[in-house]
Amino acid sequence: MSVITFVCAGQMNSAITFPAFENGHEVRLVGSPLDRDIIDGLRKDNFHITLKRTLHDGIKYYQIEELEEALEGADLILGGVSSFGLDWFCDEILPVLPEDVPLLTVTKGMVDLDDGTLVPYPHIFAQRQPEGKHINFNAIGGPCTSYELADHDDSHVAFCGKDMETLKYIKSLLATDYYHISLSTDVVGVECAVAMKNAYALGVSLAVGLAEKRDGKIGAVHYNSQAALFGQGVKEMIHLLELIHGGPENIIHGAGDLYVTVFGGRTRKIGTLLGRGLTFDEAMEELQGVTLESIVIATRTARAVRKLAERGIVSLDDFPLLMHVDAIINEGAEVNIPWEQFTTIVEK
Repeated sequence: MSVITFVCAGQMNSAITFPAFENGHEVRLVGSPLDRDIIDGLRKDNFHITLKRTLHDGIKYYQIEELEEALEGADLILGGVSSFGLDWFCDEILPVLPEDVPLLTVTKGMVDLDDGTLVPYPHIFAQRQPEGKHINFNAIGGPCTSYELADHDDSHVAFCGKDMETLKYIKSLLATDYYHISLSTDVVGVECAVAMKNAYALGVSLAVGLAEKRDGKIGAVHYNSQAALFGQGVKEMIHLLELIHGGPENIIHGAGDLYVTVFGGRTRKIGTLLGRGLTFDEAMEELQGVTLESIVIATRTARAVRKLAERGIVSLDDFPLLMHVDAIINEGAEVNIPWEQFTTIVEK
């Protein structure tokens, strides 16, 4: 039996306690400062108030002030902060983590640099760790919703990191007959592939709202238009993978994650609202101003592509869907899918 400490009690981190506990490990779940009510509820009856699932009886729960105790004797640490808590995690958590214990994070995202380079969060974590510290950073990518993992639906993800032996060790702790894990040392390829899907999930979801607007009926569905946008999204994601020198095999993780994201969550909701004809500000107001990772990733990715275009490395014409999504959320453009820009002529 190993000791696995989960830092942050968000939905995905908490869902991974299922395979961890069922593999016979001691599981410790630590809440962030924003998770106090979650931890209080779990201590009462093991029910997770946001995941809406009952966790295994026997998991040990800790508030953030008890982090040091929860880390004692840990064999693996999982970081479950969202991308909006990245600064807090870097400033408050990385300094207290032991160097001899691998860290596996569920945080998906990337940052664009001034020259158009896209840097995945594991590299940002490594850059932000205290000087002289050498934490073994690893990350999870791929299509997996927290509630379905908790329900034991078969899920296929990728663990990525710089050291294959570490990845094999982590897999040995967490793999089950329903949690299937590929391994990769291509951190940039895996993490950027699953991050950029957020931007394209918003783009595909526009078709949902357009169908509802056309039919005058909430819930109206037209799969042709969704499929066309999905295909264009995958095409542009493949091109982006080439630009960041990520392996082409990573499209399985990005496209799979795109598929999952289109079918639910706030990204689908805002894409639908925009497709119905709401302005971006109106859609955000209806969502009560919640911060969406899809907005952040779309903005960063489009900004990076524009920088690369200025340097003559790419053409904006190769990214019509991304550019349209960016124009909608950052320039106030109306939804007007550039369908003809998706078409191609191929001669062999």
